Amino acid sequence: MSERHEIPVGDGQTVSAVHHEASGDRWFVCCHGFRSDKSGSYERRCRRAVEDGFDAVRFDFRGCGESDGHFAESTLRSRLADLEAVLEYFDPRSCVLFGSSFGGTVAFHAAGTFAAERVDAIITRAPVTDTAAFDGYRETIETAGRLAFDDDEWIDERFVADLDRYAFADLESTLDVPVAIFHGADDDSVPVGDSLQAADRLETDVLVHVLEGEGHLFSATAERRQLAIAFAWLDAYDVG
Repeated sequence: MSERHEIPVGDGQTVSAVHHEASGDRWFVCCHGFRSDKSGSYERRCRRAVEDGFDAVRFDFRGCGESDGHFAESTLRSRLADLEAVLEYFDPRSCVLFGSSFGGTVAFHAAGTFAAERVDAIITRAPVTDTAAFDGYRETIETAGRLAFDDDEWIDERFVADLDRYAFADLESTLDVPVAIFHGADDDSVPVGDSLQAADRLETDVLVHVLEGEGHLFSATAERRQLAIAFAWLDAYDVG
């Protein structure tokens, strides 16, 4: 069973969330990628989580999907605030954070700050752990003033200035929960080497699974493999 929720995040705005209910008190919370939303693969991930006994939540960051706000205002800071509001709304005793691409960045920084007491484990797919992945965006903004993806989606100096306030290095010795990282070997958006370096620097248990022949977006077969491995890994750690 799933139920939609509109969660207040301040300034009269709300984020749109879907709760997939399960019995028990284990929770699985998804953070979508930069220009993504809570639909598609996130629904499949949540349904798979329910099969393993997790209450699952997927939501749209402001400026994305069905949530309020404009994409140009959707910085890392605002996305962290959105996740914080979602966690406070559902108030899980503990949870697993799943983050894809830029959603992995959100998950890491949340677990290292305001959500540290709630998060039992982090699962990421092609997480952005080095802001150099956005260097192309930065160069365009410096020369053109903004980077437009389409008429409704664009970013400007606000995004990159905010990004510079966060460093993965700040988390390397503070994260103390198990981390699983899945990354396509042929990813041309976020280099797989970034994940290998991040795993080497983290002072906690880390699983890195590199999928040959996969890019930044996984095939349906790779998605199934990722979920099977991820939930077996969570069971091994007795999370929740």
